[in-house]
Amino acid sequence: MNKQSLLILGSTGSIGTQTLDIVREHPDKLEVFAITAHTNWETLAKQINEFHPTYALLVDETHFSRLRDAVTHTDTGLLCGKEKMNDLVTAEEVDTVINSLVGFSGFRPSIAALSAGKKVALANKESLVVGGELLAPYLNGNYDRLIPIDSEHSAILQCLVGEELRNIEKLIITASGGPFRTWSRKQLRQATVRDALKHPNWDMGAKITIDSATMMNKGLEVIEAHWLFGLPLERIEAVVHPQSIVHSMVLFHDGSIKAQMGLPDMRLPIQYALSFPDRWPLPSRQIDWSKAQELTFEPVDLERFPCFDLALQAIDAGGYAPAVLNASNEVAVERFLKEEISYIQVSEIVAKSLSHIRNTDTLSVESLEAVDREARAYARII
Repeated sequence: MNKQSLLILGSTGSIGTQTLDIVREHPDKLEVFAITAHTNWETLAKQINEFHPTYALLVDETHFSRLRDAVTHTDTGLLCGKEKMNDLVTAEEVDTVINSLVGFSGFRPSIAALSAGKKVALANKESLVVGGELLAPYLNGNYDRLIPIDSEHSAILQCLVGEELRNIEKLIITASGGPFRTWSRKQLRQATVRDALKHPNWDMGAKITIDSATMMNKGLEVIEAHWLFGLPLERIEAVVHPQSIVHSMVLFHDGSIKAQMGLPDMRLPIQYALSFPDRWPLPSRQIDWSKAQELTFEPVDLERFPCFDLALQAIDAGGYAPAVLNASNEVAVERFLKEEISYIQVSEIVAKSLSHIRNTDTLSVESLEAVDREARAYARII
């Protein structure tokens, strides 16, 4: 059997490093053709020295000489600069692109990979949030083209195997509720960056962790599910499930519900995206059913989590609203992490941006990028 040849975009981040863990577990099935990083040259160099990919790309040119000096062999072609990424995405040798880039920067690689006939294992929410309408024609109901790495969408996909879409009543996406699930509005006004980064169940990058705290991530996931599974907004629901054992559910017309369950471990949805529709062994912790378990569910509190409601408003408005939502949120989160604004101001900046920015141009990659730039500029000054 031929090995699946991988391009890992963002190999030094949380998803990228866990993808490489899976490569270590299945060297007979997977091989690394190329890896990329933005600034983390040290981790990239270690990965190059271990996996000997054909190519490695560092986007930030200021650290390229350090990377070159840290690589201990000559098997890997070292590339530099963002413009080289498209060449890797469309390379004939690549079977699967793992897109774990953070933010809107992941959109162009997604559309380039799909148009080149590649399988895309997607951890970049923004590709579907911002450009779902442009990516949808490549999907056409085929789950083997764009496979989600998000635990929630992976769970839905696993529940849908062997089922007909016409039998679905509703998709139910679960949310942990993050660190602020029980905080009052008054307490949230005093929330610090350190508080927001204390996710109770998952170990993720800073931006995604803040999105989990505001529950913007759950709003983005509802938008993703809309495009991935072709269902209208009113048939996609989010519920808070603090234990993070049930990763999502599907309700069918006959009242039956399928749920995908497991202990929090991002390696499972990553590996499933690579093995789909097959399953491979994965050494991991498992639920001990000999002990009492508690699974609880509660509705999303829109007063506590206004970002979730803003995301629903954006997809309902359609057009460029999701692009404005995403861009303004990225800037607001960045400003919060730098302690330029308070936690409460994250949602306020997104709301003001959605109200202020309008565009009636025909939807295209270029127009989305123009709206993205406008929304970012506005979110930086309000």
